[in-house]
Amino acid sequence: MFKRCFVVISAVLFSLNVWAQSDISGVRVWAGPENTRLVLDLSNNVEFDKFMLRSPDRLVIDLRSTTTSAKLEQVVMQGNLVTKVRHSTPKAKGDTRLVIELSRATTPTVFALSPTGDYGHRLVIDLPDTAGQAEIKQEQQRATQVKHQQELTGTRDIVIAIDAGHGGDDPGAIGPKRSYEKNITLAISKRVVRLLDAEPGLKGVLIRKGDYYVDLNRRSQIAREGKADFLVSIHADGFTSSKPKGASVWVLSNRRADTEIGRWLERHEEQSELLGGAGDVIDTTDNDSNLNYMLLDMSMEHAKNTGYSVAKSVLGEISKVTSLHKSQPAYASLAVLKSPDIPSILVEAGFITNHKEEKLLGSGNHQERIAKAVVAGIKEHYSRNPPDGTLYAQRFGGRKHKVKSGESLSRIATNYGVSVANIKKVNQLKTDTIRVGQDLTIPSS
Repeated sequence: MFKRCFVVISAVLFSLNVWAQSDISGVRVWAGPENTRLVLDLSNNVEFDKFMLRSPDRLVIDLRSTTTSAKLEQVVMQGNLVTKVRHSTPKAKGDTRLVIELSRATTPTVFALSPTGDYGHRLVIDLPDTAGQAEIKQEQQRATQVKHQQELTGTRDIVIAIDAGHGGDDPGAIGPKRSYEKNITLAISKRVVRLLDAEPGLKGVLIRKGDYYVDLNRRSQIAREGKADFLVSIHADGFTSSKPKGASVWVLSNRRADTEIGRWLERHEEQSELLGGAGDVIDTTDNDSNLNYMLLDMSMEHAKNTGYSVAKSVLGEISKVTSLHKSQPAYASLAVLKSPDIPSILVEAGFITNHKEEKLLGSGNHQERIAKAVVAGIKEHYSRNPPDGTLYAQRFGGRKHKVKSGESLSRIATNYGVSVANIKKVNQLKTDTIRVGQDLTIPSS
């Protein structure tokens, strides 16, 4: 009896020991402008410890009961924060100690992820890059100064933030031919920004510029720091079946909107960053919760209405270049649409899990058609609703004048009390030559 129990107990302990063993099968590195992420692919969950060493800067990670089949010398480095990943002598037999050599100090965050989709167990190491963050902050300050100067002359651009969904260790949906959503969304997003920048009065800002992951909350924050008037998040749909197809445009649901107002009120320290001035008003009141709620509710209502209007316009343009999955804007509680201060939409360019649409979405020509449709929808909305102080307000919000026989540009400018240069700018005239019957937009004086 005792012998049988001993055998059973030994077998159980042996099985537990085998279960506890893990192997590092791969190391992947993604470098973004503000953060570098390393991902260790593991065969099992692991216990780990971490600590920093200085002079030179290093991050040391001890993984218990872990081996390494990955060839660390073959790890492809990105960026300049991480210079090398190597082994070192572990504290205990059977453990693995990794040393991540750094070019400068950082404050790492390390966490485990459970298996999902094509991925097994992972250990994620996030390394904030303070040098990159400082450079971005300087760029944002310069952009703010330019925007304020242009607002004084009524010539500022309408800023559209373009968010390429997923990225880095998050591939998004995966097609039958192994196309990754993250690559398609970035390709379309870059095309959208190029087209926006080519349109006088519009400016595109990419939230994600490469193959790295940006936290969902950080995406909205980057748009806010860039003084964005609007946010468009680009995605490609996925489903368990290959049958669904077609594009769709999503807007924030009322339920999510109500929830987010409450969350913003709880995060008072962030309210001063709100676009539209609601945060400034909140900061100057005596913490009147009713007034604060009303101000944010008004801001959210504006964001929802603007988002729906742009969604309708974009959906109408997309319907001209591809089939639709939904013929009207759809509502969802999506994190990237959550900001009460920035109107936003999410564009699903098609189903990457559909064989035909996967091929289309990977085509440069189709990506360009989708991008043009998105920009056309944005232009349609803002030509009808130009924000004050923008070049679009001068171009589309001014008076109209039909040129009569004998009139010159200088005479028209004098009659309306504006400069010839401004008339030429809003009408995109390269010379002073005008023709009888020509319609001119007269900017505000």
